[in-house]
Amino acid sequence: MSKNRITELFNIKHPIIQAGMVWNSGWRLASAASNAGILGLIGAGSMYPEVLREHIQKCKKATDKPFGVNVPLLYPNIQEIMDIIVDEGVSIVFTSAGNPKMWTSWLKEHGITVVHVVSSVKFALKAQEAGVDAVVAEGFEAGGHNGRDETTTFTLIPMVKEQIQIPLIAAGGIATGRAMLAAMVLGADGVQVGSRFVASTESSSHNAFKQLVVNVKEGDTQLTLKELAPVRLIKNKFYNDVQELYKKSPTTEQLKELLGRARAKKGMFEGDLDEGELEIGQVAGLIHDIKPVSQIVEEMLFEFELAKEHFKRL
Repeated sequence: MSKNRITELFNIKHPIIQAGMVWNSGWRLASAASNAGILGLIGAGSMYPEVLREHIQKCKKATDKPFGVNVPLLYPNIQEIMDIIVDEGVSIVFTSAGNPKMWTSWLKEHGITVVHVVSSVKFALKAQEAGVDAVVAEGFEAGGHNGRDETTTFTLIPMVKEQIQIPLIAAGGIATGRAMLAAMVLGADGVQVGSRFVASTESSSHNAFKQLVVNVKEGDTQLTLKELAPVRLIKNKFYNDVQELYKKSPTTEQLKELLGRARAKKGMFEGDLDEGELEIGQVAGLIHDIKPVSQIVEEMLFEFELAKEHFKRL
């Protein structure tokens, strides 16, 4: 592919970012993604500070290509996390779940490229105003924690593109080369891919979870727990328990009590498919196998070029 604003911003070969997902995106996934010519991200959201440091150090040994760290800004040890990122010389940070004004200037003062994940035009403009280098606009098809407005990627990307000047990365429902082309036709400079990389050899999630993702069909995921933080889950026993509780018009405290602690770790990392919180995007219905990252990237790019040539002939 020819160079564009995203490949130049991150010094990568292809404008694809592997999303930093909790319990999935350790150093193995991030380094494999970077070695495949895209941008790999370590997901700090499920890591204690010293665990993150270890993953950064291992990633540096496993790749000489650029990689970054995704940091949810509501993280309790945020200062410690940011200090480790600077100490270890990480040059790219994707922030999410919080106000970008909190950390963007500080990170940029340390020479770090900053990208913020948003779910609406309003938040994209706030991120641009905060001085970020690019935004990820994520539609509600995406897995994991999500926007409250339920704006789809197909609608969100052109609306954000119309309003901002900085580079735009599309996310949510993108697992194929065709979807990548569609996002870029709508105005994205690059794409962020999550669910497809969950079902990769190098993902750190449990094999039972990966296999379940491969078996997911259309309609098997749902956005729920909006009173806490909207999250897209595979329908399982835990999801059904949440729905039963909703019938009783629960308080926020009752929902928190049911959710408990480490529910996502139990599901995605430990493989408890009944009691765990199983986060994945709607696009899982298009994911049919577990493959090495290098093969996933190769197939996406091949399909992207094929689709581009097809539409040139129309």
